[in-house]
Amino acid sequence: MELIDTHCHLDFPQFSHDRDEVLQQARNAGVNTIVVPGVTRAGWDALIAMCEHEVNLYYALGLHPMFIKQHRTKDIESLKEYLTVNHPVAVGEIGLDYQDKNLDVPGQLDIFAQQLEVAQEFKLPVILHVRKAHDDVLQQLKNIPVTGGIVHAFNGSMQQAEAYQQLNFKFGFGGMLTFERSTKLRALAKQLPLESIVLETDAPDMTVEQHRGERNHPAYLPYCLQALAQAKSMAAEDIAVTTSSNARNILGLS
Repeated sequence: MELIDTHCHLDFPQFSHDRDEVLQQARNAGVNTIVVPGVTRAGWDALIAMCEHEVNLYYALGLHPMFIKQHRTKDIESLKEYLTVNHPVAVGEIGLDYQDKNLDVPGQLDIFAQQLEVAQEFKLPVILHVRKAHDDVLQQLKNIPVTGGIVHAFNGSMQQAEAYQQLNFKFGFGGMLTFERSTKLRALAKQLPLESIVLETDAPDMTVEQHRGERNHPAYLPYCLQALAQAKSMAAEDIAVTTSSNARNILGLS
């Protein structure tokens, strides 16, 4: 089975000491394609270099809301410059985070809107980070429509899911689906059409129940596949084929 990890921060320092080994273990587990979203301007150069050095590593470029204190106004112009000369699969990871009360909400809204405008200009999909902010994100997407994208770690309502689907968005499901206590999330995964779902790990964060307390790993994506197959009462092979196809279509992966 071919699996695509649509959200893995392989460029983070947690992988600095064994990145090659992590990649090989992921490939041994059938995870041959990995998408790595950017989070700060300072990290883009290393991210691009890493992905260009490896086969089937794809990158997105964006300014993550949780790093709002590191972002500068000039970063938006830098994003445009980078998109002109590089070939990311998406603008991301971008969005709104209202869960962390220490984050500047007006600043988040401003930089999110500007990045949507950049994605619109360059006709690129977006990879969204959304925590307790789906309604505001949806409003922004209606004001500044883009070609679509992925809502990473989706845990909103079906009504919100339907609104995202109308805007050509897929939903990322990962490690949280493996926890028995995630009954609401499993019910949501069961209800959503498989054609709207992609798989992800968000490594090194949000690890699977089988490796609770450990660093998350792209090789753990099969656990997420099995959890989704269980939730939807489907064969894992069919889930793998469809979610991989979804990822390729929404991100334009070769």
